[in-house]
Amino acid sequence: MSQTYSPCGTMSVGPEPPTEGAGVPVSKASQMFKSCWSCRLISGGGLILSGAYVFNAARKVMRQGGPTSMGTVAQITFAASLAAWGAVIITDPVGKAQRKT
Repeated sequence: MSQTYSPCGTMSVGPEPPTEGAGVPVSKASQMFKSCWSCRLISGGGLILSGAYVFNAARKVMRQGGPTSMGTVAQITFAASLAAWGAVIITDPVGKAQRKT
């Protein structure tokens, strides 16, 4: 068994037992990321700020009177998806829904 360290400073030893329901083992790093509020806030905030940067770059071209091309539309769409991805990481909706029986 080897010892590994997560970004939050905790140590895990050996493989993890499988989770219920899915039958797929979840890694310790994945579990620590989901429970580490500061990790989620930093990475999600970084993605949101990245989306804002890409959006401002696309708006700058349009403000200077340049034509709205497919590239500009793709940049704005990509910026929106980056910001949405950041919001999903911060809110962490995975595993919060209850299965109906």
